[in-house]
Amino acid sequence: MKPKILAFAGSTRTDSFNKKLVQIAATGASEAGADVTVIDLRDFQMPLYDGDLEQNEGLPQNVQRLKELMSSQQGFLIAAPEYNSSITGVLKNTIDWTSRQLENNTLNCYTGKVAGIMSASPGGLGGLRGMVHVRAILENMGVMVIPEQIAVSAAHEAFDADNSLKDKKTEEKVKKIGANLTRILAKLSS
Repeated sequence: MKPKILAFAGSTRTDSFNKKLVQIAATGASEAGADVTVIDLRDFQMPLYDGDLEQNEGLPQNVQRLKELMSSQQGFLIAAPEYNSSITGVLKNTIDWTSRQLENNTLNCYTGKVAGIMSASPGGLGGLRGMVHVRAILENMGVMVIPEQIAVSAAHEAFDADNSLKDKKTEEKVKKIGANLTRILAKLSS
């Protein structure tokens, strides 16, 4: 069976560097034999997490849709932009909502999954500081985050017009995250 991987960026910006980056990693996973689904969080818009809203109305429909999709996957490829040295609001809100209860399985779409993370930023560290927080959050919820990660600095100059990376060695490293995640998932399911 092919490993199933959900790939997304923690950004809703149309021309997001991280959307471009996760697409490259998804290509690496597909080339290694995974069944990859790439999504845009813009297609799963949800309100800011509010415990009263959850208690009074339950999980919003887009949260339920995303949670079901996440539950059907074995792994994740996540490109995590860095805002103010941390995780983006949209990614944190997505995690906060999808970690909420649905039929008493609060973390069922996270626990036991494996993830590969990456980041791209115009800054000199490429989003490295934010990835530390993403890794900590995911691991706390029972996700095994693979050790390989990449932070692409000067992202505003890093991509070609076709959304590939100008530096082909860096592009191969990004693809390798997807390929390594695929290999790990295949080993775990055998």
